[in-house]
Amino acid sequence: MKTFCVENPLKRSLIHVGERLTNVAAYLPDKRCVIITDDNVSRLYAHEFPRADVITIGTGEKIKTLATIESICRQLIDLGCDRQTFILGIGGGILCDIAGFAASVFMRGVSFGFVSTTLLSQVDASVGGKNGVNQDAYKNMIGVFAQPDFVICDISMLSTLPEAEISNGLGEIVKHGLISDKALFSFLEAHAAQALALDPDTTFRLVSDSVRIKSAVVQADEKEAGERRKLNFGHTLGHAMEKIRPDGHGRAVSMGMVAALKFSREKTGLPGEVINRTLDLLNRLDLPVTLDFKAEDIITAVSRDKKKENQQMFFVFLEAIGKAVVEKVKLTELNRFIHKIYQ
Repeated sequence: MKTFCVENPLKRSLIHVGERLTNVAAYLPDKRCVIITDDNVSRLYAHEFPRADVITIGTGEKIKTLATIESICRQLIDLGCDRQTFILGIGGGILCDIAGFAASVFMRGVSFGFVSTTLLSQVDASVGGKNGVNQDAYKNMIGVFAQPDFVICDISMLSTLPEAEISNGLGEIVKHGLISDKALFSFLEAHAAQALALDPDTTFRLVSDSVRIKSAVVQADEKEAGERRKLNFGHTLGHAMEKIRPDGHGRAVSMGMVAALKFSREKTGLPGEVINRTLDLLNRLDLPVTLDFKAEDIITAVSRDKKKENQQMFFVFLEAIGKAVVEKVKLTELNRFIHKIYQ
């Protein structure tokens, strides 16, 4: 097991990679706990939950709404919960977003922790303190920054994931290598087959390195004022594609990274070899690299991105493997590029 820390003046959040759900009781405070989970996780793992009241919600982006938060808060009230109640979210990225947001607003905020059950959540959503929900077509538009007391990344739980969900998580790991860690990118190139097969040693290395990278970035810039923006590499256009074709976050980020690499070729002189290496790796990880979308659909979706400021957008470019830069780009320039690479 490896443990990583994100700390601010008010909170110390510990991420335990390789710990098990069956040991979560050892991390719970000595007070009442309520578990929030989803239908799939409950069906597979409820027998391993610690003793506690359980609130079960549905799955998918469609439930990531204020209506779900309202329902959870109503159930917490019905259970007689108070400000000393601890919320334990057990599930993937959407569940962690929802449980963390509900805990952050219930009675103006109660303590919470996560057991992260998907690869995508372990390397991305459960780490960093972003909690929120969607509003209509606007992704993660309503939310808060609030750190969990702890996150348990139980790698053994990944064995019940569909193959597509494994690739989804690997997309974010590729991103971490591209923006921050050349050695991680090279390791993934050398162990792509083992990564897809969830080889335990390979998976532990990939999750640990990703958590190390993200926790360090969050530690330096918790509320995305600067350095943390680099974590959005591939996300500006990736989120747009995800709205149009909701086929998984990591798959959308994969296509978004391809577009960002091509834009980087224009803006930073990124070598073509880097683009070719990345395309080859994404293909080997069963991630999409085609950009078969209509330009006007992408432009409409991008206009709803919360990173937009007036008529500019923060965009993450790559200069080399392991080195990303953030620049403000005028929407007119971004739209020109979109028309260039999409139908």
